[in-house]
Amino acid sequence: MTPSQKPRVRFAPSPTGYLHVGGARTALFNWLFARHEGGTLLLRIEDTDVERNRPELVDGILQGLQWLGIEWDEGPFFQSQRLEMYRVAAERLLASGAGFVCYCKPTAYAGAGAADPEGEGDDEGTKQQKNVVCPCRNLTEAERAGKEKEGIPRAIRFRVPREGTTKFEDAVFGSREVQNNEIEDFVLLRSSGLPTYQLSVVVDDIDMGITHIIRGADHLSNTPKQALIYQALGATPPIFAHVPLILGPDRTRLSKRHGATSVGSYADEGFLPEAFRNFLALLGWSPGDDSEYMRTSELIERFSLSGVSRTNAIFDRAKLEWFNTQYLQKPPVEDVLPYVEAELKRSGLWQDRWKTTDSAWFAHAVDLIRQRTRLITDFSGWARAFFSDDFDYEPEAREKFWKDERVPGMLGKLADALEALPDWNHDACDAALRTLAAAEGVKAGLLINATRVAIVGRAVAPPLFDTMVVLGKERVVNRLRRAVSFLSPR
Repeated sequence: MTPSQKPRVRFAPSPTGYLHVGGARTALFNWLFARHEGGTLLLRIEDTDVERNRPELVDGILQGLQWLGIEWDEGPFFQSQRLEMYRVAAERLLASGAGFVCYCKPTAYAGAGAADPEGEGDDEGTKQQKNVVCPCRNLTEAERAGKEKEGIPRAIRFRVPREGTTKFEDAVFGSREVQNNEIEDFVLLRSSGLPTYQLSVVVDDIDMGITHIIRGADHLSNTPKQALIYQALGATPPIFAHVPLILGPDRTRLSKRHGATSVGSYADEGFLPEAFRNFLALLGWSPGDDSEYMRTSELIERFSLSGVSRTNAIFDRAKLEWFNTQYLQKPPVEDVLPYVEAELKRSGLWQDRWKTTDSAWFAHAVDLIRQRTRLITDFSGWARAFFSDDFDYEPEAREKFWKDERVPGMLGKLADALEALPDWNHDACDAALRTLAAAEGVKAGLLINATRVAIVGRAVAPPLFDTMVVLGKERVVNRLRRAVSFLSPR
């Protein structure tokens, strides 16, 4: 990469599963790096694992990236549409002596490593676990001719040098060196004609001009093999940057047993994409100080590979929820409105007038509610009564705050007092309620709590008089009388 060259990075998931947290974090780091450097992000779908690919998952991966706000500049490219390129490269390595024909029985390679977002799948036979040198490596011409005559399927393996070391530089882990006698003669092209992960990614990264490979640290073991292929093809390897793994609270690899792991499940739960981006960015990267809440523009401005840690990150669900509350409460309310609108539409509560004639009311309501929200789904959950008259009274709230036999009568009198108010504002509502409480000889708190349950159905909600102002006189009065009827059945 020349000093004037802009970086080209890629995110390359396999459609063998949904976009999970680890893959999303890898995609995010690539995107932040590309945006910070003014570079280019490519999206490549590594779909050559015919045994485990599920084409329908491609849409899920794309939707996950789009929800997360990761916009790619080129692609998506599909490896399944580039098979001839890999075959040509394998034959080139074979012709140069860097590869050799292998007639061993294929057993283990059919799905090896595919559980990873960039599945490895580099082994044509189980024997390589015991002996790094394939016996086919030193077959004579006569022996090869005999096997060809028998029609034995053939694969192409890489002829790993048996002496010396393979070195590469990693932007996170520094200089790395592996003894060649510890690297097996790995498969390049399977007997089925399909490439292995090792070959296809190198061929693609060369062809696509990739300058930096940012991926999980579990790929460190793949890198020496890929460095050998770069060398054999006469290409300069890109800069590698292996980012730390994400572990669960129990310090084991993050998995389904730790809860939701796919990006789509977090979207469904009600997390905001920018909150999720901020949280993910800090899983294995630091801006160099104690900053935590950083809008995306700041993340782009501050991101660098030098800030990536070598230490595995711990996924903390409570911290993610904290970030979500920050992004619900701190940004301008206008930034939150589209997400609330989408949630209300999803739950069937949306009314178009809230975006036209009643847009100011809608913004006011959201601004009041969001200070007590944790997830965007709260707007259609506990805050449902702000957007619909169809809501239930929470049983626990009824039992606690409507048990006094005087409550029905007081709610009826409060409805009359509020209906008579010439002005509808916080102080007027406050004064009307407290005057009534004093006249009835009860503490204002008793009437405040009973009223809250009557107008929003819950014991916990935003401040009562602010809530009354947002709901408006007509709705408050009607809901008080509805509560009286509920409490005084005929």
